[in-house]
Amino acid sequence: MRITTSIPGEISANTMTTIIKTIEVTIPIKTAFDLFVNKLTLWWPQEYTWSKDKLVELVIDPIPHGLCTEIGPNGFRCDWGTVMEVEQGKRFAFKWQISASRVPEPDANKASEVYILFEQPAPGATRIQLTHGKFENHGNNYTAYRDAMASEQGWPYILSAFASYAAKSAH
Repeated sequence: MRITTSIPGEISANTMTTIIKTIEVTIPIKTAFDLFVNKLTLWWPQEYTWSKDKLVELVIDPIPHGLCTEIGPNGFRCDWGTVMEVEQGKRFAFKWQISASRVPEPDANKASEVYILFEQPAPGATRIQLTHGKFENHGNNYTAYRDAMASEQGWPYILSAFASYAAKSAH
């Protein structure tokens, strides 16, 4: 597993720096897409959910305007994102509707955006590039939020969890 990172410089005073993380896994591209989008419950770190060890399911409705939802105990439901675009096996984008204080943000205009691109660098391998931008939509604490998501406990940790699950599924 290899995770590379870049944080390009700001384009202007009104444009937030974007996080870009890239990971490569040794599974076919269609499998990688399916695991990433449709099997989220099986690989997403439970400690990064509201339900923690009582998590029932993480669901993404992979259609434009579909919801990204956490289902927890006793009927708990929390929508934490809205799908912007899906191209099966190639790309997936959604509004990240989790505020800087880690509470759900129902207003999609106050959300950042996550774009995930799936590429095949070699047969049986997949490169996943995750781009998380528009942090300024989160308001005053957006730079600290961006820095947290760029840190080793943010997207690198989450993508490592995916890579570990992908490696197990390949056997």
